[in-house]
Order: sequence, then structure tokens, then C-alpha cells
Amino acid sequence: MGKNKFLDPFGEAQKLSMKTDNFMRRFFFTLLLTVLLSGCALPRIIFLDDPLTPEEHINLGVVYEKKQEFEAAIKEYKLAAAKLPIAYLYLGNVCFNKGDLDEAESYYRKALDKAPMNADVYNNLAWLYYTKGKNLDEAETLVLKAIELNPLKEDLYRDTLQRIRESRK
Repeated sequence: MGKNKFLDPFGEAQKLSMKTDNFMRRFFFTLLLTVLLSGCALPRIIFLDDPLTPEEHINLGVVYEKKQEFEAAIKEYKLAAAKLPIAYLYLGNVCFNKGDLDEAESYYRKALDKAPMNADVYNNLAWLYYTKGKNLDEAETLVLKAIELNPLKEDLYRDTLQRIRESRK
């Protein structure tokens, strides 16, 4: 090992640490200088891939909707809609709860196009027409289709049908 030489693990680590510290100082100084000269705030982290699944976006939207954070819910449902067409039903529901019935109708119509076998879409569009007091003949046809598609929810759908029929009297 040579004359009176011994390994000092702390000394070696300290040299390495000093090199790392110098590198980090230069890096952050360069970053700060770049930010200041470019007039930007701070660099942003951008995700190229969405870390959430469409189902997770819907679940998150439901949480927002329950808290009456409708715009956040709409954002989540729109993210899900690209890959999960049933998200249009959720978009219709949140717009309905928001009081934007025309937009709700638009989303329910889109849901009918994208998920034509979902009985809840038919029932919800029928309920929307009942609420608006318009297109009641179509509303009745829609709710009858819902009953046909999902007999397990017949009691729920029959309530909608009964109210539509009563409103026409």
C-alpha cells in the first residue's frame, strides 16, 4: 500500500461528495439562470401517458360529483370518454345535476350512440324529457326500451314511466 498509506473511506467519500456538490450547484445555477432569462416561472413536469385508467377517471369523477365539484367531475368524465363510452352517461348526469339540461341531453344522445345496450341511458334521457316537460311520447318509448333491456331494474324504470304518463293527463 505504500508508505504509511491507509484507506480512509470517509476521505474518499468526502471527495466524491464535494464533486457531486459542485455538479449540483452548477446544475441548479444553470437551471435558475435559464428560468430567469426565459421569463418562465418554473419548469413543469409533463406526463406523456395518463397514469389513470378510464374506470379510475370515472370513479374520481363520481367523487367530485358527490362533492358538487361539477367542473372537476366533467373533466374526469371527458378523460374517460375517449376509451369508455359509458362516460357519456356520467357526463349527462353531471350536467343534469348542474341544471344544464340541454348539454345533458346532448351527452345522453351521445351515450345512446356509443352504448346502445345500456338501459340507464334510455331511462335517464326519458327522465330528462319528463323534467323538461317535452318530448313525452319519445320519453315513454325510451323508458319502455330501458325496461326491455334491463328487466332487473323494471321497478325503477316503471316509476319514470308512471310519472311521464301522469304528466300527460
